[in-house]
Amino acid sequence: MLLVLENEVDRDKRYFVPEISRHLPEHRVHDVAHGDVPKIDDVGELAGVTGDDESELDGVILSGSTAGVYESSDYPWMDDLRTLVRSLVDAEIPTLGVCFGHQLANDALGGSVEHRGLTAELVDAELADDPLFDGVSSTLPMVHGDHVTELGERMEPIASADYYPYLGSRHEDAPLWTVQYHPEFTDRLLPRIADDFGWEGSRDFSAVTVERTFENFARLAGSDV
Repeated sequence: MLLVLENEVDRDKRYFVPEISRHLPEHRVHDVAHGDVPKIDDVGELAGVTGDDESELDGVILSGSTAGVYESSDYPWMDDLRTLVRSLVDAEIPTLGVCFGHQLANDALGGSVEHRGLTAELVDAELADDPLFDGVSSTLPMVHGDHVTELGERMEPIASADYYPYLGSRHEDAPLWTVQYHPEFTDRLLPRIADDFGWEGSRDFSAVTVERTFENFARLAGSDV
């Protein structure tokens, strides 16, 4: 089973995780942004995921958010999430960070994040030869205002663009991947994202295959697909 950690603080913007759910096998959602932060025990299993229901945890997905990782004083749960990310790395539990999740994971490992202004458009990216990107086109729909400006300890870049060298990262040893783009952002979400955040340039999503990221991660995590 996969665990999805919902980090969105604005209830009017909470349509990303339901879209993530469309692309996943068996999974459970924890509302982290409203206090439901799971904990990890000594053997690398998440409390509330394994135990009475005998469900085996395959991996964790950290969702996006309109909050910034530099707003911990307003959102104390971010510190708990940082602790959890470090525990996931130590326990070698497969983890995928998406947008805010990309930023939070790198921040938790000692990296830096800065606000650079909104990007809301299709971007031509360079993707590394990584199994996370199998079948993923280099045309990526982006909607974000914050940038990872320094990768976390032992994180290496696996995706880049002219305006942003750290569109994706991977831990050198642990099964941790992070991407700035939203793998759930297909043409289904474009009208709503355009209304909420604005949109620049082309609306032709025919070359966009970002949703393959979830299938690849589920396979890497050993979850049924």
